[in-house]
Amino acid sequence: MFRLPRLYPILDPNCFPTTDLLLAAATELVSAGCTLLQYRNKSGNARVMLEQGRELKKRLDVWSGGRLRPPGQSAGSPQTGASGTPKPVTLIMNDRADLCLAADFDGLHVGQDDLFPESARTIIGADRLLGVSTHNPDQLNEADLTSTDYLAIGPVFATTSKQNPDPVIGLEGVRRARSLTRKPLVAIGGITRGNAASIIEAGADSVAVISDLLPDPRKSAEEFFRILG
Repeated sequence: MFRLPRLYPILDPNCFPTTDLLLAAATELVSAGCTLLQYRNKSGNARVMLEQGRELKKRLDVWSGGRLRPPGQSAGSPQTGASGTPKPVTLIMNDRADLCLAADFDGLHVGQDDLFPESARTIIGADRLLGVSTHNPDQLNEADLTSTDYLAIGPVFATTSKQNPDPVIGLEGVRRARSLTRKPLVAIGGITRGNAASIIEAGADSVAVISDLLPDPRKSAEEFFRILG
């Protein structure tokens, strides 16, 4: 079974003035030990999304699978495995199965208004990861019966990163979700360094974060890792 890392960073290009700053943030997150990143662009056109996705893939390929580190990088970053080589970075594309394939990402994440999970699986194949967002027990139960590798639940707390967000579920919603599935569970929505530990205690395997990783991604991620253990 796929195992989610404790911290699930989401990169939203709308948070960055330029693509270079987006790529720099991704590099900082990986240098802090992040082994999974989701690229989520709700407002960009397909050409921009593909260009940014390919640039992310190109940039982070340098960090994964034991490849060379950037000049000046310390031996302890990014996070390393028992062999001392950097852990591979898993890249997840939000929404777009076609761009997941075109950018050669490792997985796809879909929401309730996107492709049905099994339709997405048909497109991306069996070898790529598939996650799905859920917002209530009925949606989670339905998604749990599909071939998804992990499930997302939220928003846990109020969030400003999404237009017209679903109702807040709170920590009790996370506990309920944990009782309904054995699949890896990532919580999302309004998560900060101040409340992340309580979400893990409620049963989530991972916390998805956007805003609280800015404006210093590496330092913020390192603090999350210290909090989450």
